[in-house]
This record gives sequence, C-alpha cells and structure tokens, in this order.
Amino acid sequence: MDFDIAIIGAGIAGASTAWALLEAAPRLKILLVEMEERPGYHTTGRSAAFWVESYGGPGIVPLSRASRAFFGTPPAGFPTLLSPRPDLFIEGPDDPDGLDRMAAEFDEGGVDYRWLDADAMAALPTGPMLRPEWRRSGLVEPDCHDIDVAGLHQGFLRGPGDARPTLATNAEVTALERIAGRWQIATRAGDFRAATIVNAAGAWADPVAGLAGARPLGLMPLRRTMAVLRIDPPPPPDMMVVMDAAGEFYFKPDGGRLWLSPHDEIPDVPHDVRPDEMDLAVVIDRFEQATTVSVKRLESSWAGLRTFAPDRLPVFGFDDAVDGFFWCAGQGGFGIQTAPAAGRQCAALLLGASPALDPSPWQVRR
Repeated sequence: MDFDIAIIGAGIAGASTAWALLEAAPRLKILLVEMEERPGYHTTGRSAAFWVESYGGPGIVPLSRASRAFFGTPPAGFPTLLSPRPDLFIEGPDDPDGLDRMAAEFDEGGVDYRWLDADAMAALPTGPMLRPEWRRSGLVEPDCHDIDVAGLHQGFLRGPGDARPTLATNAEVTALERIAGRWQIATRAGDFRAATIVNAAGAWADPVAGLAGARPLGLMPLRRTMAVLRIDPPPPPDMMVVMDAAGEFYFKPDGGRLWLSPHDEIPDVPHDVRPDEMDLAVVIDRFEQATTVSVKRLESSWAGLRTFAPDRLPVFGFDDAVDGFFWCAGQGGFGIQTAPAAGRQCAALLLGASPALDPSPWQVRR
C-alpha cells in the first residue's frame, strides 16, 4: 500500500500522467485513486471529443500540436484513435464579423485553415442543411478528427508495455496528511501512502487541495450539455463538425443521428451533473433557426463538467507552498486532445527532467 506517486483522479488527466510516468520510469509504483466505481465516469466519459488544433486558443495550441503525432501513430496498446472529420465554422446574420474573429485567432496560433465562399459552402454535404443566410461564407480547418475517447483512456489505464499502474476504485479521498516526508491518504477503499500526490481530480481539484492544506486555485466547473437528435433528413455521415463562430452551438453526425451542443459554460459545483431542460430547448431552437432540417425527436441528452482556471489555461506543476503536492488540473474542454503532451509534460516535471514544452505558461498561479 506504499507508492512512489499517488494520482488522485483516474480520468484522462490522471491516466495519461500515470502512463507517461511509467513510460519514462517503468519501475515506479504508481497508484490511481478513483472515487467512482469506474474511471472516467464524469468528464472523460461524457466527452464528444474531436481533435481540433485551434480549440482552446493560442495558449492551448502548443499542447494540441505536440499531441498530434501520438494520435496519428498511437503506441502499442492503443487502437486507431483518429477518424478524419474537418471542422467548419459558420456565422449567422447577427454576427457578421464572427469568421473574421476566428481567422485572426487562427493566424495568432499559426493554425491551418481556408476560406469558403457561398458557392463552396452550398456544395458541401452540410450545404442543403444550412439556411442561405448561414452559408454566405465559412472557415474550414482541414486537419481535424473524431477521437476514440474510450480507446485512448483505456490505453492509458493499461500502461505502457508491461508497466501497470495500480487502480483503486470507489476510493473517495477523505483525508490527506504529510508525515515524515510521505503522504498518508485516507480513502473509502482503505489507506495508502505515497511520496508525492498528483491532484488530477478535475472539478474536485480545489477541494482535494484543501484536504492537503494547499490554497485553491479558483478552479471553476462549467456545465456543458449535449443533445442527441433524430432529424429529417438524417445528417450526411461525411459532414464536417459545424461550429457557430459566436459560440452558441455546434453539431456533428453520429450513426444517423445528430449530436448538438449549446456550447454552454454554466457555472456549477462538483457533482454528478445532469442536463437542464431549458438549455436543451434553447439550443434546439437555435439549430432550427440556422438550418432547414426538421427535428423529429430528442433521443437522449447528457451533461458534463469542464473545469477551468481563471485564465482558462491548465495548471501543471508542484504547489508553491505544500511539499510533494503536484497540480494537474484545469484542462477544461481540451483535456482529451492535449492528453498525450500534457501527460508527458507532467511526468517530466514530476521526475525532475526537462519537459518538451516550456512549462511557464502552465505553472501554478494564484
């Protein structure tokens, strides 16, 4: 029950860090502490993730870009992780400068994109779906992909090669105490010891820090909603992910159905979050105003928490006041697509090695 490093949270952040630690140092004893019955129950398991280089803005692009090779050629133990699906940005009549704003952001981050005029927009598989005022022009990011989130997460949990982390489930942490240079970790599944704790608890990261005597970072869990719709006609299977430049909705096809999100960010508290009926009604109305299709029924819906630091950048590094306490938090909605680089970044910092990327943008800050 004694470990080198205990990682609190076995979602994508904790699992990728465990994998990267064992990749670099296979003899390490790594513990993943998960409060739920299965890892990834909350944010990771509710992600509609796709790899979009521009997502998160210029402060996140380096992590996404550094993760691209991993996704394109996964290590042993991972399935094929990417399926091509370009990203199309559109603007409505009430937001005539939306695409110009997006283009300026892409230019700042060095993201590849191209403009489409009205004729090119009409020729797309989505062309007949969009009302004329919504397809006057568009921006396409060609190098975008659906991500096999479950395959990615399970690959991380299995560990690299023969190295395996130890997984403790139903193990909500109830107390943390530093004694003689080691952490005593009390959980509902028993007690553990470790030299170092990694706080990868997602929406629960600030409360976990409080147990360790560390000051919170002001992390904010934000609710994100997804609706699954039957529409007529059905969405073309080869259609792009379509995003409103104003950030009020996005949609993509999935097995003859349409996944639709209001792109909402509703402040919430750490808990097993559920969708709000009003959020669903509003986004379906927005979708119908922008498209010509008929919504036949709402088949299902869910919500998840996306947790951000105040500046919307992730936090990777040792706490500035509490010995042996490491932050891996604030990955927001880009945690899946940046997980390979973020995990290796955290592993290098934990092991005292030089990380591949300059760590200063994501250091602990209050």
